[in-house]
Amino acid sequence: MRNEFTAVIERDGDWYIAYCPEIPGANGQGRTIIKCRASLAEAIALILDDRREDGLRGVPKGAIRETVTVE
Repeated sequence: MRNEFTAVIERDGDWYIAYCPEIPGANGQGRTIIKCRASLAEAIALILDDRREDGLRGVPKGAIRETVTVE
């Protein structure tokens, strides 16, 4: 499955900093744009994994769980 998110990248001295407006709290940084983007992608993945685990804790035993693909 492929997900696409917006990366807003700004220069701050010798560093690049980035955030993703769709995922509050997802931030990245790096000395290059490539490293900054990779840092942001890792932050997004960690946040989404954490939210998925947190959201599934309250799923009733008899509930049907399926995967939904958004393109």
